[in-house]
Amino acid sequence: MPKRLLVVESPGKVKKLSQILGADWIVRASCGHIRELSNEGEDSLGFTMDGNSVKCRYIPRDQRAKETIQKLKEAVKQVNEVVLATDPDREGETIAWHLKEALGLKQPKRVIYTEITESAVRAAVANPRQLDLNLVGAGLCRDCLDKLVGYKGSPLVWALNNGAKSVGRVQCPTLHLICQREREILSFVPQDYWSVWVDYAEGFRAFYKGTVNAPSETPKEEAEAHDDTTTNKTAEAPESTRVLSEAEANRLVEEARRHPHQVVQFEGKIASRQPPPPFITSSLQQAAGSRLKFPSEKTMQVAQKLYEAGLITYMRTDSVMLSPEFCDDARKWLEENDPDNVPQKTARHRSNKTAQEAHEAIRPTDVFRPSAELRIQLTADEFSLYVLIWKRAMASQCCPAQLRKTLIITQSGQLLWQARGQVVEFLGYARYWSNLSKDTILPNLQKGQMLTLENAGHEKKQTQPPPRYSEPKLVQLMERKGIGRPSTYSPTIATLKKRDYIQLLKDNLQPTALGLEVDTFMSKALPDLLETEFTAKMESALDAIASGREPWQEYLTNWNQNYFAPALAKAKTVPITPSSNGSKGVSVAERKYETSRTRCPDCSNFLAKIPSTKLKKKFFLKCVSGCENSVLFWSEYSKSWEAPRSQAAKDGNTDGNKKDENSQKPPAKITKFPCPVCKKPMEEYSYVKDGQNKSMLRCSKQESRNDPKHKEAVYFNTQKGWWSPKFGELNKKS
Repeated sequence: MPKRLLVVESPGKVKKLSQILGADWIVRASCGHIRELSNEGEDSLGFTMDGNSVKCRYIPRDQRAKETIQKLKEAVKQVNEVVLATDPDREGETIAWHLKEALGLKQPKRVIYTEITESAVRAAVANPRQLDLNLVGAGLCRDCLDKLVGYKGSPLVWALNNGAKSVGRVQCPTLHLICQREREILSFVPQDYWSVWVDYAEGFRAFYKGTVNAPSETPKEEAEAHDDTTTNKTAEAPESTRVLSEAEANRLVEEARRHPHQVVQFEGKIASRQPPPPFITSSLQQAAGSRLKFPSEKTMQVAQKLYEAGLITYMRTDSVMLSPEFCDDARKWLEENDPDNVPQKTARHRSNKTAQEAHEAIRPTDVFRPSAELRIQLTADEFSLYVLIWKRAMASQCCPAQLRKTLIITQSGQLLWQARGQVVEFLGYARYWSNLSKDTILPNLQKGQMLTLENAGHEKKQTQPPPRYSEPKLVQLMERKGIGRPSTYSPTIATLKKRDYIQLLKDNLQPTALGLEVDTFMSKALPDLLETEFTAKMESALDAIASGREPWQEYLTNWNQNYFAPALAKAKTVPITPSSNGSKGVSVAERKYETSRTRCPDCSNFLAKIPSTKLKKKFFLKCVSGCENSVLFWSEYSKSWEAPRSQAAKDGNTDGNKKDENSQKPPAKITKFPCPVCKKPMEEYSYVKDGQNKSMLRCSKQESRNDPKHKEAVYFNTQKGWWSPKFGELNKKS
């Protein structure tokens, strides 16, 4: 009879752990959280605050959780000892505490491991500890904070009567970042400029960089930060110092042609590019998004499966630390397979200040596992993500890359021209993690050497608005600004999509009209909640609670009393602007829609893009400057924006050969063909689609058109005659 019970979170771990631990153990899963705050009490919060005391009432999350608790209670009766092995993070510690409370456990043992391998699991079981109540306190405080903000703040946006469903502690500042960027794009005014260049017969191009008498501006070296959202891409084309008029660009070209050219500076040096650190949660989401095109939610789902299969370490972490055992194995692998890439000392990477150093970075559990074997065992997505993690972890333990960088500055008259080159001398870590731009080779020249001008010219360009954030970029920004923690990045973005506050458009996140409206209102109602610094301070406070430096109940009650309750009272006084139909909400004219390039036919202002999921183009155009009924829809037939047919006819706005097809529509005529459902005569009905006249047969009995059975009882006019998708060709003899 088994004597010990191990409780984990995910059912996916049960089989693997049972194999490791053997017959003396029962392994059961809680399936994540089993309890949540009830919806009792004031504002359905499920907790009360009295002075510096907080009393929480937790209940099973749902019927499945009730059944899970009952099954776990039965398992507890069968054993002598219960061991809680929930995930090794703050949330996992909180789940372990809930299990203790729900199952009535007095002194359960707590074990943690960051990889599901026999050595790690057996070592963890051999060294149990007590529950860390500081971590639990931080988890409970987060629960209460999130519900307090959500349940007290959401009614504010309900009053907008526009479909807004909720606000959230992490959700609001994340939405604000996306909306801020959208407003920057909408307010951006492009500026023309000219890039001026010279081509030399010696085989390179140089760009205008100023004049001899101008203040010296030594160009900075390219940033060598490891940006995983742009890796594997070539660097942007070099440009000259911007020239703001065509006349000035022409003058510089003439000057270049008039004077001889010679080398005034030639520099060549070897620069080292340090290897990137191994993955943490945010950098994994960024890299998988840019290289594999995975949404952050999918990245975490696939990583969870790899973790449960014992192939990688725990995937929710903010530490870049690697175990000495892994570093030794990685070094041994390199010695056997790539000896030139073994560094003199084991590479060490520095985590950020708030990282939990007890955790490891995301890495493979066994660097020697054959990829051919894994390719068979894993799905395509799982294998791709595993290889990404393996390469990044291995790259972190390699030698730096060596780059030979070249700088040439030439002079013609008083003008200076510059060219930059880069050649990879030694790949180093980039053999496994490619993030270097392609080689740009420059000739070997001497200072004072005269050059032969082959051509000189300029190219007109235009400044571009800042780009919208991709999911990887947004995760990177959330991490940098301290919004949320590794476990919250993906769920926060998923919630914003679910609430229809943001949408994915060409791999970039764009706020919807609803999202912009909610953000605008919240910036007046609860502006502090939108500020990233304010949210980051709350996360720091939770970290302080987790480390035992601050009591969680005292922090929560003080935060509510000193900030949130007064701010909420003030927010309730923010006026709701009535919309044009008289209901509460923000009027269409006040909504910040994206501006089109098409002008209003009445007032000549640019029309706004109004989102609509029912249209193929996903939006129509409308004037928001006060013009009545100034609306345009895209026509696939004419490939242009047109007013609705009935509106065009009403306004006398038919031009050329374009007629109001609706006004020309002949009346329906009864035919001899019977309806295939009710045998009543069918009528021939004419209509216009994509600018073309079409006709169809349908039942003449008008009340039958709402009958589901009649919806498919239609025939369309084709070159071969009447045809129905359900009933096929019409038998003309019938």
